[in-house]
Amino acid sequence: MTNKQRLDLIEKHIREHRYADLHTLAARFSISLSTVRRALDELEEKGILRRHHGGASLIETDEVAKEYDFIARDERMAAEKFAIASLIADRVQPGMTVILDGGTSTYAVARLLTAKRLQVVTNSLPIAGLFGDVGTVETIVTGGSVYNRLGVLVGPLCDQSLEQIHADIAILGSAGITEAGVWNHNALIVAAQRKMIAASEQSIFALDHTKFGRKALALTAGFDRRFSVVTDARPAPAILKAIESNGARLIQAKKVD
Repeated sequence: MTNKQRLDLIEKHIREHRYADLHTLAARFSISLSTVRRALDELEEKGILRRHHGGASLIETDEVAKEYDFIARDERMAAEKFAIASLIADRVQPGMTVILDGGTSTYAVARLLTAKRLQVVTNSLPIAGLFGDVGTVETIVTGGSVYNRLGVLVGPLCDQSLEQIHADIAILGSAGITEAGVWNHNALIVAAQRKMIAASEQSIFALDHTKFGRKALALTAGFDRRFSVVTDARPAPAILKAIESNGARLIQAKKVD
């Protein structure tokens, strides 16, 4: 395979899926990680994609997403978010119904799910846009009023639509985690997250270590045996004890080179 052929194939894959990680591309095209990195660097120079730690995303995806304030935070803790997202994405099996809420952590997970055959329920407009052109993912968007800063749908219509569904997994973000549980800043977002938790067999919270020990406006939920917390480091002993004593699981992700 010539270098041009390889670049064309990688470009086609990223245009179809909008995001790809290094390991997926290496396995798909039987090439080394260093070769993938060089190819992505070359495609970035051409203005086709933007490089991230561990992968790359299509420029068009970023331009759409930049309409929302949360993308301004997308580069913070990028390596940690990718490691967390990779571990969560591996737990999502084809055929599942998955709820995804808004935020950069769940958006990172969504990028890694585009190649799987799934049914996705979301109140996130950026995530719905990400899946919009992916034929393998059936996307269901909740009703509700738009919370512009994050591009999420909230309010009574959102809550009512979530009450009518059942999902295998809910994947959620949070603003903080303490011994009491997980927290978020906005009461309407908290209300939607509680409906997502109630509608799902299990809930996975994606959060990096900067959220440890932080409270926000409202407690989304206390720890439960159906909960998993996926993060990049071990929290303080008091938080870890609270997680484990309530039957929840803490899963620590390792950074992906």
